[in-house]
Amino acid sequence: MKNILLTLFFMAAGSVWSQSATAYFDKAMKKAEAGNTKGAIADYTKAISMNSKFVEAYQNRGVAKFKLNDLPGALADFNKTIELDNMNAGAFTGRANVNYKLLNYADVIKDCSYSIMLNPKDYVAYNLRALAYNKSGDKKNCCKDFSKAIELGSQSAIKNRATFCK
Repeated sequence: MKNILLTLFFMAAGSVWSQSATAYFDKAMKKAEAGNTKGAIADYTKAISMNSKFVEAYQNRGVAKFKLNDLPGALADFNKTIELDNMNAGAFTGRANVNYKLLNYADVIKDCSYSIMLNPKDYVAYNLRALAYNKSGDKKNCCKDFSKAIELGSQSAIKNRATFCK
């Protein structure tokens, strides 16, 4: 009887300690929403270690790393997201954000263009591509993209167009 109770205890304890990749992902999402970015990254990492093809975990960890200014880490996660799902417009926009901070404007334009091809209503990609065009000296395309972003509902593009398209 003692052995049965002991076995049941360890089985119950083991089920509490072992969580699925999805459970870690859900915990990470809650931590990210609460502002615990480092805790979210740790849980996304646990989810990925349990499921190496967990696209959303890589993408969200990339966002979290970007938030902490871990640009190489964010870039690696967005690259992995794209490797696993090359139709993920958000991953291309995320990688474009990283490349913008790294001053890689040609890569920003390329990734935003691909993101827009996948999701023509992505005003964030239009706005970001416009900023990269501005940094590259292409005022015509810059202003065209700000106008499209505004048409799609971007508030920041209104300010950007007023600043860069005089």
